[in-house]
Amino acid sequence: MFVSLLIILASSLVVIALFHRLRLPPVLGYLCVGLMVGPTAFDWVNESAALPLLAELGVVFLLFSLGLEFSLSKMIALHQVVFGFGSLQVILSGVLLGALLMISGMPATSAFLLGGGLALSSTAIVSKELGSLGEIFSSHGQNAIGVLLFQDVVAVLLLTLVPVFAGTSDQAWYWALPLTLGKTLVLFVGLSLTSRWLLPHLFHEVAASRSAELFVLLALVIVLLTAGLTHLIGLSPALGAFLAGMLLGESHYRHQIEADIRPFRDILLGVFFVSIGMLIDLRLFASHGLLILGLTLGLLLIKGSVVALLVKWRGSDNETAWRSGLALAQGGEFCFALMAQMQQNQLMPADLGGLLLAATFCSMVVTPSLLRAAPHIAARLHRKPNEEAKLEEISALSAGVQGHVVICGYGRVGQSIGRFLRNAHQSYIALDNDPVRVREAAVGESSVHYGDSHRGELLVAVGLERASLLVIAVDKTDTALQVLKEARRINPTVPILVRTRDDSQRAELKAAGASEVVPELLESSLMLASHALIMLGFPEQQVQDRADQVRHDRYSLLHGFYPGAEDDES
Repeated sequence: MFVSLLIILASSLVVIALFHRLRLPPVLGYLCVGLMVGPTAFDWVNESAALPLLAELGVVFLLFSLGLEFSLSKMIALHQVVFGFGSLQVILSGVLLGALLMISGMPATSAFLLGGGLALSSTAIVSKELGSLGEIFSSHGQNAIGVLLFQDVVAVLLLTLVPVFAGTSDQAWYWALPLTLGKTLVLFVGLSLTSRWLLPHLFHEVAASRSAELFVLLALVIVLLTAGLTHLIGLSPALGAFLAGMLLGESHYRHQIEADIRPFRDILLGVFFVSIGMLIDLRLFASHGLLILGLTLGLLLIKGSVVALLVKWRGSDNETAWRSGLALAQGGEFCFALMAQMQQNQLMPADLGGLLLAATFCSMVVTPSLLRAAPHIAARLHRKPNEEAKLEEISALSAGVQGHVVICGYGRVGQSIGRFLRNAHQSYIALDNDPVRVREAAVGESSVHYGDSHRGELLVAVGLERASLLVIAVDKTDTALQVLKEARRINPTVPILVRTRDDSQRAELKAAGASEVVPELLESSLMLASHALIMLGFPEQQVQDRADQVRHDRYSLLHGFYPGAEDDES
């Protein structure tokens, strides 16, 4: 076990470093490591009962982290996606795939059971990639996460039905279904009561001790305990971890918990992807390569089309529809477990199982690249059909506004600027591409709108041509540069203030038309230094003059940085 884990981690270290240089998703690297060290390639890793358990823990930690992002209030808002859209996706995809399997010669019961398994998507890959791309709370991201949550419940049900259909269980399917749903409801109620009455007191006591070690231990115990209890009652440990994270998402300790478990999550999730790669027989690609390619394309097209059509039918635009389809088109990790159980119970032939495993694996391999390419594809396509109405609505709201400030990016910095402007009775209009933030802000403010700030037609709609100032407060300099160029095309004379993390791209931003560039880190350092001098007794005017001189010299005094182990935080 220890030798196997060492080989996996050492191989992953080399391959992930290479993939990072090539700017490829780490998930692909872990899957390739699994193929490489598996029994059909170099055969470096022997079978071990502990590796699947470690791999499953990776998914458990991932779902717990995701639950922290999706608090109970957000999940209630997504109930139509989870139960309505999710159930339709599983039923339609399962029936279509089951019918095709039945035509190929499988018995009807086995065909539709396996069709249901193939209808499931990869929670681990989709959640991780959407999170890394910052698209969890986008329209297609919420569609994908909602459906994946429903699929986790369905996966448990399908695994429960395998012995029932094989004749090795005394329980009929019409009892297994309500029993599984009942267990899920009991689990949710139990975790709700625990998170409301017990966990806040535990976290308060641990936080009062000011021991980072205790806080990490408590977070780990909660994740493992909820996963273990869920497993004991016959449900998916990942589902229990998600529910626990979701209920803790309302607490004040959410961000600290997430930071504490992130290292465990990322490493264990890597082991999970390696274990998936080890299941694939490379010899099949040599003997049945074209057939596997055809099965992979068929799976992606069928599932992606079903999802896209359902999203479109629910009233969403074309872009949200096809991006939701891309996110959910692949096979899932639960399908591997289902096929293994079906083969053990002689519900499917081994040769067909090997081909379907390979096709499912290939669909998972291409998913990260498809998700990363989607924003570039969307940028090249025409804008969404319903955006015309949104633009007209925003234009109508801002038609009577003159001499206002336009704020691009309404995060912490943008909101602080907005409060100062509101205090000074200065009108402003803010844009942000986080739908949850916009929805929250819209409760108390009428001047915050959803949209990508680098879109010229949106800047025109908020009246940039009539504005007295543009503030670009987005947290990515590359995005700020795009907004800046588009804004200068629309209004060449408006003053533009750009917020950046540092001054590494100050010259480029100035050349693109920025009136002022405020490097956040350097400006905060300057303010701290000024306060220090005043507290030491230096005259306030002298300190102010020195600060002004540093700004005039483009912060040259603050250049020259000795990097340390945590230089990103300095």
